[in-house]
Order: sequence, then C-alpha cells, then structure tokens
Amino acid sequence: MKLYYSPGACSLADHIALHQAGLSFEHEKVDLKAKRTAGGTDFTTINPKGYVPTLTLDSGETLTENVAILDWIAHQDGALKPSGAMGHSRLLEALAFISTEIHKSFKPFFSGAGDEEKRKAGEMILKRMGYLAGTMKGDYLFGSEVSVADCYLFVMLLWAQKNGLNVPGTLAAYRDRMMKLPSVRKAMTHEGLI
Repeated sequence: MKLYYSPGACSLADHIALHQAGLSFEHEKVDLKAKRTAGGTDFTTINPKGYVPTLTLDSGETLTENVAILDWIAHQDGALKPSGAMGHSRLLEALAFISTEIHKSFKPFFSGAGDEEKRKAGEMILKRMGYLAGTMKGDYLFGSEVSVADCYLFVMLLWAQKNGLNVPGTLAAYRDRMMKLPSVRKAMTHEGLI
C-alpha cells in the first residue's frame, strides 16, 4: 500500500491515521505543481484529479479524497471510529463537516486572495471550529480515543495556526495533545515538518 502526499497538505491526516492504525505502508511525496512523484512518475497517471491524498491499496485499487481514505482506514482499525449503532454515521458526519465546512473554507489562504476575503474566511473557519469545540466528548472529538476525524481536524488546526487564526482554547489544547501522539510525530517527521 502506498500513500501519495504533499508535506503539510490535507494528506497529512491520512498519513497520521495510517500510523495510528498501525498499518504497513509506503509513502511518496508529490510535487503538486509539476504533478510528479518523488520517483519521477507523472502523478496524473496515478490520480487523474492531480491532487493528494491518494492511497494505492495492495489490491491495486486507488482511493482518493480524505473522507473516503479516512473512512477506509477506520474500517481497518475499529478503534479509530466511535462505537455504537450510530458510530459510523457520526464519523462520516464529522469527516464531511471538516471537509466541506472547514477545509474548503481555507481556499482564500492558498489562492492568493485579498486580505478582506481572508478575513471573512478566517471568521467562518473559527466559527465552524468553535462548533466542533463545543461538541467534543472528551480529550478527542468522540471521547478518550483518537478517531480518523481527529487526524483531519488536527491538520486544519495546523493550517489555522500557520495562517494566524486564533482557535478556541480547547482546540489549542487539543492540537497540542494531538502533537504529542507518536503517530503524529512520525508522520510529520516523514514529511519533513518537524
């Protein structure tokens, strides 16, 4: 299995989750501008969408999109999703919210938008993050155990920090707690981020 990533991109969530699940995998850096892998392959032959994350399974099948990959990882290690009859649905709910309401809102910060557009986006991001802070059930989103949704939210919090957005104190403490996890440190080391 191989994860294609770009350092610090949203693919970091999948990188962390794969380590958290204890899965054996290779990882290869992608130059998103040149659309080339570190090994020199035209990345669009692996993922025609041309962006990360991309996970090629041992079966040869390829998965793209954070929600799909993180859901797949959670099915490999049930400890990475909330339990109970609604556990899987709650996980998908959180992943979809992070993807569509938070991740997507960072676009002005990465597309060279003006200060006013960034300010408005920042306000919306903080509002959405505040909602999640209010729904946390313990040290992590669903209680005392890390889920794949925590891996995704952690990356969004790194982006917020990088862009000078002051998140609620509970989320700053959560980010710091996540930063201490061996899976986080290992993935960030692989990506040259620490």
